[in-house]
Amino acid sequence: MEYQIRPVVIKPNFWNTQLVHSTVCIRLFKKMMICIDYIVCIFSESAGNDEGEMAKNKAAITKPLSIAPTWRYIEEQAEQFVLRYRQETREQALSKLFVREFLALFGIDAVLVGSYEHQVKKLGEKYGFIDCFLPGKLVIEFKSTGKNLDMALLQAIDYLPGLSQEERPRYILICDFAHFRLHDLVDRANDLEFPLSDLPIQVKLFGFLLDQKSQATATEKAVDVLAAELMGELHDELRTNGYAGHDLQILLVRLLFCLFADDTGIFEHHGFQNLIVHRTHPDGSNLFSELEGLFDTLNTAEGSRQKNLPDYLQGFPFVNGKLFQDKIGKVYASAGIRTILLSCGKVNWSAISPAIFGSMFQAVMEEEKSATSNKRRNLGAHYTSETNILKLITPLFLDSLRSELKACGKNRQKLTTFHDKLAKLCFLDPACGCGNFLIIAYRELRRLELEVLDLLYPKDPRGVRQGVLDVAVIVKVNVDQFYGIEIEDFPAQVAQVAMWLMDHLMNREASSLFGQSFKRLPLAKSATIVNGNALQLDWPPGMDYLLGNPPFVGSKMLNAAQRAEVLQTFGNLKGAGVLDYVACWYRRAATYMSKSNVRCAFVSTNSITQGEQVGILWGELLRLGMNIHFAHRTFQWNNEARGQAAVHCVIIGFGPGDVAEKWLFDYETLKSEPHAVKANNINPYLVDGPDVVLYKRSKPLCNIAEMTKGSQPTDAGNLLLTDEEKNVLSEKEPKAALWIRPFVGADEFINGISRWCLWLKNCPPDVLRAMPVVLKRIDAVRQTRLASKKADTREWAQHPTLFTEDRQPEKTYLLVPSVSSERRYYIPIGFMAPEVVASNLVLTIPNATAYHFGVLSSTMHNAWMRAVCGRMKSDYRYSAGIVYNNFPWPKEPSDQQQQAVADKAQAVLNTRIQYPDSTLADLYDPLSMPAELTKAHRELDTAVDNCYGVKGFTGEAQRVEFLFRLYEEYGKGKK
Repeated sequence: MEYQIRPVVIKPNFWNTQLVHSTVCIRLFKKMMICIDYIVCIFSESAGNDEGEMAKNKAAITKPLSIAPTWRYIEEQAEQFVLRYRQETREQALSKLFVREFLALFGIDAVLVGSYEHQVKKLGEKYGFIDCFLPGKLVIEFKSTGKNLDMALLQAIDYLPGLSQEERPRYILICDFAHFRLHDLVDRANDLEFPLSDLPIQVKLFGFLLDQKSQATATEKAVDVLAAELMGELHDELRTNGYAGHDLQILLVRLLFCLFADDTGIFEHHGFQNLIVHRTHPDGSNLFSELEGLFDTLNTAEGSRQKNLPDYLQGFPFVNGKLFQDKIGKVYASAGIRTILLSCGKVNWSAISPAIFGSMFQAVMEEEKSATSNKRRNLGAHYTSETNILKLITPLFLDSLRSELKACGKNRQKLTTFHDKLAKLCFLDPACGCGNFLIIAYRELRRLELEVLDLLYPKDPRGVRQGVLDVAVIVKVNVDQFYGIEIEDFPAQVAQVAMWLMDHLMNREASSLFGQSFKRLPLAKSATIVNGNALQLDWPPGMDYLLGNPPFVGSKMLNAAQRAEVLQTFGNLKGAGVLDYVACWYRRAATYMSKSNVRCAFVSTNSITQGEQVGILWGELLRLGMNIHFAHRTFQWNNEARGQAAVHCVIIGFGPGDVAEKWLFDYETLKSEPHAVKANNINPYLVDGPDVVLYKRSKPLCNIAEMTKGSQPTDAGNLLLTDEEKNVLSEKEPKAALWIRPFVGADEFINGISRWCLWLKNCPPDVLRAMPVVLKRIDAVRQTRLASKKADTREWAQHPTLFTEDRQPEKTYLLVPSVSSERRYYIPIGFMAPEVVASNLVLTIPNATAYHFGVLSSTMHNAWMRAVCGRMKSDYRYSAGIVYNNFPWPKEPSDQQQQAVADKAQAVLNTRIQYPDSTLADLYDPLSMPAELTKAHRELDTAVDNCYGVKGFTGEAQRVEFLFRLYEEYGKGKK
């Protein structure tokens, strides 16, 4: 006996009660029926009360409390399931009950372990609803009998990017009462379609629903990452065998096309996989000859092929597009190469996001060969996720085009005009890599076209499209509207092929919409992808939009050639040497767009909107008439693949002239979702404020105490001492104690680290000679400076007892650390005695007062700092020339107002003293900051705001906008 079952009959109207949820009921039953091995709930969702209706809908079985059903039991229940539903065709009426009872066959209660109508955010702003979702296992899409199941599969695949890595399923089940189609996204060999009547003999296909352990293993790798790794293995195996260079690149691109074509209907009946399985030898000896025959067939029009072409090749289409035209070197393949290619063929390539192509091929073409998969460097770390691409293209062109479409209504003439416009738009990515931005932009443009066509050719009451004889005639948007420039040969080839692949996917969507088969074969048109240096080539004329993510190379990381390109791009522009490499693309784009209606948006590291670079780059772009139309402020640029890149980026949309609406997208944290804020104007600091740029100043903008950098030893550590070194030195040479002073940099100041230095200024020669251990250190300083490549440093070897830069204040001074964590709301600053030597990693203000401390410690100043300072990674990098000297201090505050600030500043200092064992890092960590200190700072903020004569700021953005306008009033752009 497999089960001891005691049925519990529940009236159907009980389930329809709004006060009772099925989940609550099940939990209640488990508590009440602890002695029952298994519970059978007999109910109907059709709200019928008679016993006959209840019997018809029998067997909504919940999961056993302790054991799973046996296969024999499942098969028996499946037979009953078939009998109940063999005549059903109504999707809405019984689909949920159908799915619930199907899962119950395997002892699964979808209410407890899954969800119905599961909302998932699709790419863009749209949401979709998965009919039934078991996280990490299965997506079920249900259609009425006779509906297109291919479209249902595409719909299910479209949900996958909106799921987290842990949630992504391995399997997709499509059903319509009469048919089941199970798709294994990892191993296509497991795909199967069968009628409802075969369910009892096919139930073991769903063994994954019972095997929790194997499923956990299966979901560790998403299908796109698995495909990337397999292609990487194929690349490595071919290179190991000595097949490399351009021929290897061409071969991999062709194989990519064939694998994709096999799963998306370009090839019939998985022709490519069948060729490898059935026509090649296990040792791989004839693999290339078979591939060569296939490639030749794909490159030959049907009417020009040899009459005795083998049967297994006759079904392959003529592809053209020059993809299979060039001859490549012969591959002497191995069994290992064939095995990997077979594994690639098992993956369902129709489920792979087009954005993975860039990741895949940048990864597989890494110069460093790897022995293990975990050494293949960050698969996907350099490609851009679709979500991030949409952050750029949506405000760049999609939003405005959607608004135009909405304004057309159902007016046929307006829709036709708009359709013609879509077919004429041209896009350029001048650093396209493997084409990710072009691929997604093309997809979205095609989908917008489908919306137009849906309105132009509506269905009649019978569901038939009116006026559509041939879909190929009415689809106008094509890949030849897209252009790219890529410096590396192989990614350029991938970009061109990937555009064809996306074109085919969109043709499938058009086919589904109009009920016609639509393929663009042979390939008559292609995207124009130029292999060359975008900074040296002329960009193609006639573009409407420029987009992409040019190279992320910081100014200090440029090689000699890149540095020369920066200087060449910017000519004689003063200060161009500090610009990042990406600035060149901004300059070239601005020149291209001058006196035109072209619009541009680039992804960039956030450094071009911070610190010294802003005045240099954006001063030039503003001169050329550029305006920022939208911007995403700093966020973490990443993707969903393993080994994510963690780069702090911005997206900036800009062009000549103004636009009606400007939008700033802000992020509460680096990883949070953005929220849009309408702006009056967006300046180069990505702040709603006037178009001013801050230049590096040598003197403060206002009449205020000057700030300077601390003293620099240039000693290779020989003048610096730890606590232990200080104690040892003092013990060996007691006279040295007189010449040892506390030494403080940013780290020491914030984290309470004790450090010391030999301050030998004015030390008499006889005293110095009486300290041999100190002399040994001095000699080491001398030798270090003599070995320097800098002439000034070598000159200082004549004075080894002194710091090379001595700016030590002679009176009490205010210390400001040059680097501070971005997590802190306030940069910790403080007063120091003149005996404490300030290092070159801090800034000092001699003769500072409590009023100065108060203003610099206020939210007003810290908001300014966050908006304009440079960054070290994501940490704040304070500077005198950009932050302090450009800061607009209160204009002529009264003595009473200044005293109020001084009093509240002293209250902040007094509060700090109450925590003698806490460092400034402890006190200013947002999670551990004492309430008393927070209160003291808020009162200080009020006093500082009074000095400015403004109250009621609702957020930091308003403060920064106010300060930029004040800066403009004080003297815009004055150096």
